[in-house]
Amino acid sequence: MFLNAYKNRCVLVTGHTGFKGSWLSIWLKELGANVVGYALEPPSEPSNFEAAKLEDRLSHVTGDIRDLERLMATFKKYQPDFVFHLAAQPIVGFSYEEPKMTFDTNVGGTVNVLEAFRQTPDAKVLVNITSDKCYENREWVWGYRENEAMGGHDPYSASKGCAELVFNAYLKSFFSKRDLQKRPIGAASARAGNVIGGGDWGADRLIPDCIRALSRHQPIGIRNPHAIRPWQYILESLSGYLQLGALLAQDPEKYSGAWNFGPGDGGHLTVADIADRLVKYWGNGLWVDSSDPQALHEAKYLKLNCDKANALLQWYSVLTIEECLQMTADWYKAFYRAAPGTDIYQLCVEQINCYTDQAKKRHLIWTKD
Repeated sequence: MFLNAYKNRCVLVTGHTGFKGSWLSIWLKELGANVVGYALEPPSEPSNFEAAKLEDRLSHVTGDIRDLERLMATFKKYQPDFVFHLAAQPIVGFSYEEPKMTFDTNVGGTVNVLEAFRQTPDAKVLVNITSDKCYENREWVWGYRENEAMGGHDPYSASKGCAELVFNAYLKSFFSKRDLQKRPIGAASARAGNVIGGGDWGADRLIPDCIRALSRHQPIGIRNPHAIRPWQYILESLSGYLQLGALLAQDPEKYSGAWNFGPGDGGHLTVADIADRLVKYWGNGLWVDSSDPQALHEAKYLKLNCDKANALLQWYSVLTIEECLQMTADWYKAFYRAAPGTDIYQLCVEQINCYTDQAKKRHLIWTKD
């Protein structure tokens, strides 16, 4: 898959101890990549990184993306061919508590990664992962396109909008068509919707909050039940990142730039709808409205337009929302009911294989054999 772009290649993943980064690292390992991870210690306990024993399966570097010297030393040592930048402060609520740290990490850290990439002669492809929240949210009903204005009410969203501006400046200044004649570099920014799946225990996220409550036989507190988000399974967005990286290696000029990866129309549901369906697949439980009229601002409606990725990358959302939630519930049930010694890494691999099989059956595989 993915044109065998990653086989025997050195791929550096920042944020590999997080939810998305750990899954991406597993998939890259299964594609034959030599994976180097650079991140802080896992952000939660438990974590997918520790459960899957990833530290034993890749080159694990503990470091902060705000530490340019350590980051540069890591790039210099491993000379990665591909870089997937996922390290971030990802929580909207926490950004209100720690706005400076959020901007330092999401903006300053992105500058550091771009600078390290620029100064690494063998680095060929950079996929910069941001968020659908980078857009100036106008609460409209149609999806945001890649050329919409950047913005953000809360510090987290604003930091992601700023990170996009930083990326675009580097793209135009150092990775432009003129520069490609000296060194073929593919650089792209990827914006995904609300990603769900097994192995996420992050704070102030819907699915982890639900799972924590359900596993303890407690009611789920929902603080924003009527908010509508683009929900997609973790492997949907990662398939987009991997497809994008593979094509950037082939034709950096054509595929550099910004890309959206979101679900089809059926994946845009309210928080309450998602909680109801997850309870169904878990087998029992209930949720209660814990909304606070005095709560800090969160967007009510958010949707992505993925026409560009559909047309030019041949990337499509594969799973229905029901399949997304079924796979999510199945992963957590397997984790909580696992006997000592259960191979969580293999559980993730089985879901990756299941996902790719579904893609092939639905004729939505992203690359030629």
